Amino acid sequence: MPIEHTVVFRLVHEPGSAEEQEFLATARETLTGIPGVAGFAVLRQVSPKSALTHQFRMTFADAAAYDAYNAHPAHVGFVEGRWVPEVAEFQEYDFTA
Repeated sequence: MPIEHTVVFRLVHEPGSAEEQEFLATARETLTGIPGVAGFAVLRQVSPKSALTHQFRMTFADAAAYDAYNAHPAHVGFVEGRWVPEVAEFQEYDFTA
């Protein structure tokens, strides 16, 4: 059964800064290079109702593909090297029909 993985977050970087843009570009390049990632999107929050300013959205064919993504060295490296030091706050959601 397909899984839609969504993470909404706020960076420590100033909105529109070169650091923000570089983080988002690196995330796209790194995460889309992992087998099983489909439909990757980077979205920006436009509502003032949330302090979380960005969303990464992607889909996986099934739980095995999602588990492989989570364990993939590129994902682990991105989380440890970029996500942890550069994300101030986040919420993660995983949906299936």
